[in-house]
Amino acid sequence: MDKPQQQLDKRQVRIAFNRAADSYDGVAVLQREVGERLLERLELIRLEPQWALDLGAGTGQITRGLLKRYRGSRVVALDLAEAMLTHTRRSAGWWRRPRLVCADAEQLPLADASVDLLVSNLTLQWCNSLEQTFAEFRRVLRPGGALFFTTFGPDTLRELRESWAEVDGHSHTNRFIDLHDIGDALVRAGLAEPVMDMEMLTLTYRELPTLVREIKELGAHNVTRGRARSLTGRARWRAFEQAYESRRRDGVLPLSYEVIYGHAWAPTGVRQQRSGDEVRVPLDMLKGR
Repeated sequence: MDKPQQQLDKRQVRIAFNRAADSYDGVAVLQREVGERLLERLELIRLEPQWALDLGAGTGQITRGLLKRYRGSRVVALDLAEAMLTHTRRSAGWWRRPRLVCADAEQLPLADASVDLLVSNLTLQWCNSLEQTFAEFRRVLRPGGALFFTTFGPDTLRELRESWAEVDGHSHTNRFIDLHDIGDALVRAGLAEPVMDMEMLTLTYRELPTLVREIKELGAHNVTRGRARSLTGRARWRAFEQAYESRRRDGVLPLSYEVIYGHAWAPTGVRQQRSGDEVRVPLDMLKGR
């Protein structure tokens, strides 16, 4: 279980991505590349989903890919930030609209066994409980439904994290979960035949302010509860700059991303029924706009 200071402040996550919605596409080079690689992996399976869910839709890259690939399917775009969904709606094209749902991945307002395909690009790292998230994935997937996802592993932003660690004891980056722990969580959630793999990607920058600005424009800056609440003073910033500059190689500053890919299946068989006072909305009730 994460330490309290490592827990994400979901309110701040929503605020950060709402603010980043207009700038996101201009700096999301790595995110788009990972999204394309994720969409390519759908070619590994034969599936014609009645309902496909893009979970953590952002500005709609995966949503557009699903609309194009599965022309006979109904596609749902779900995101925590309503401003991101506004961009998804605008970018989807006039000829075919996705259904839009503003919600948390850890508490999906969707009915049991209602989705045939769930695709999630770089969203799991914004969830506090992987167990809860995968349990929700398992719940909304129909028997035989497929899950494809990407997320970031522990070596992501390694240079940023290590540089700040030389300056103070605050949390300056979000936490990322190990590939093996993600695979174990899939199994515990009852998802079948999980397959996991990983690759390292590195972005390079000439100047540190550009690196930091792009992280903020992505909405990906630190939103852990243990983050520093005061402004970074000049002395601490200079110490951070010096620490990061020591990592400069061949004239550029590296920023590493450990990209984890995974897919699994909802097993065929009897599904457990949930109880409680939560409202679950059948996807057939969602309007296209």
